[in-house]
Amino acid sequence: MFFTHFRNEPLVDFSQEANQAKARAAIDAAMAAFGREYPALIGEQRVTTPRMIASICPARPDWTVGRVASCGPEHVGQAVRAAEDAFQDWAFTEVERRAEPLLRLAGLIRRDRFEFLALLGLEIGKDWFEAEAEIGEAIDFCDYYARLAVHHFRFQPLSRMPGEENTYSYIPLGVGAVISPWNFPLAILVGMTAAAVVSGNTVVVKPSSDTPVIACKLMDLILEAGFPPGVVNLVPGPGGELGDCLVSHPKVRFVTFTGSAEVGLRIHGLAGSTRKRWLTRLVAEMGGKNAIIVDASADLDEAVRGVIRSAYGFQGQKCSACSRLLLHEAVHDRFLEILVERMKELPAGDPWSDPCVFTGPVANRAAFDKILRFIEAGRRESTLLAGGAAIDRPGHFIAPTLFGGVKPGSALALEEIFGPVLAAIRVHSFAEALQVANETDYGLTGAVFARDPALLDQARRRFHCGNLYLNRGCTGAMVGVHPFGGFNLSGTDSKAGGPDYLLNFTQGKTVAERVQYVRTPGIGL
Repeated sequence: MFFTHFRNEPLVDFSQEANQAKARAAIDAAMAAFGREYPALIGEQRVTTPRMIASICPARPDWTVGRVASCGPEHVGQAVRAAEDAFQDWAFTEVERRAEPLLRLAGLIRRDRFEFLALLGLEIGKDWFEAEAEIGEAIDFCDYYARLAVHHFRFQPLSRMPGEENTYSYIPLGVGAVISPWNFPLAILVGMTAAAVVSGNTVVVKPSSDTPVIACKLMDLILEAGFPPGVVNLVPGPGGELGDCLVSHPKVRFVTFTGSAEVGLRIHGLAGSTRKRWLTRLVAEMGGKNAIIVDASADLDEAVRGVIRSAYGFQGQKCSACSRLLLHEAVHDRFLEILVERMKELPAGDPWSDPCVFTGPVANRAAFDKILRFIEAGRRESTLLAGGAAIDRPGHFIAPTLFGGVKPGSALALEEIFGPVLAAIRVHSFAEALQVANETDYGLTGAVFARDPALLDQARRRFHCGNLYLNRGCTGAMVGVHPFGGFNLSGTDSKAGGPDYLLNFTQGKTVAERVQYVRTPGIGL
């Protein structure tokens, strides 16, 4: 089964009434479980704590999706010890046996996909399209890394040396910390964990406090899939207190993190400042200020569709989201007219209520307030073309917002907002567009809409980002198709879902053996 060709998971067709019925039944069941308590997982022990994390529905802040054990530093120590104990056997387990439970996990997520769809809508506000795409990505990560590992852990080819037998192979690192984000609480958590453990490592997972119920549901499936106790441990808790403790723990060999540049830089400094027997390896994916360029030669209707999905899908709460729109002056005015009209058609609502809902809530009250502050600042320095206010609903809803007349050096053009706010900038040439696109501390994704092959070739060579898309939007990377990761403050360019991703979780070992031989009688040495 490891040598079959990898294929991306087909997504559910919600135009089929039967699939809609399954989704709604799962949503009803998730609502019926509101208020349930979920433990941490350390080794084989389910751990309860006096403190609990209340997971709040962002579309209905008076709803508590669940209550999850809130761990402290003592639990981190216990989890690291459990992971260290499990590593002694897991590291030397044949790679095929490490990959088998990963394939089973893919099947279990596939089995329970409607339950995850319900939780993604209720716990973090994903609409059906975005939730289903994330579930497919989680399945893909399991399938892809299981197959990749079998090839990765073979002996690598070396030049031959007469009289020696030489081998080069990869071995695991040890105990790792997995610090996962709220915006892809299933797919990114699965991807980082799956790659680390199939490579022979063991991990301690700290999920976001905004989405701990999804992490607990995933832990149930990890145990059901047959991973030995201690290979994956779950310690929910406050980010600063628990994250610092985990990153600086003397037995933590690597940290894999997805989140903001601010937190990523803190982890980078903290991991490097702790005296250990090794340099703590950091695998970080931290954010972006991504641009879409629309040239005078572009198909405007196609470009508008790409911009809307890239800028406003999941309320712009993706590190890959488009937040800068660079428009050639020849199409600037017409493009914005079309875009504003299309934005009026975007339906808002409770994300679990209907497969047609596009605009849902932002993650929490803090994000809601921060985005509105950016919008108020934008009003003072740019021209508001659409949105610009909260939507009159119970939850944390903000209308998709568009600013025109944005200056390249302004806050709207430079700072990551992580919300449904798009800054349109007029440029006079394609060369200027590339220059402005690269004037950022980030370098994650970018896109170009143009029909001129020469301009597309310029973009290939000069648009400085880890994932560049031509004549399509800048979001929606698929495992095995678009290896994902960026430059500069976007992180370590780890290329999740790509052929070299497992290198992040392994180290190379060379063994050279002088060949023994029998001395031939009569021949002196």
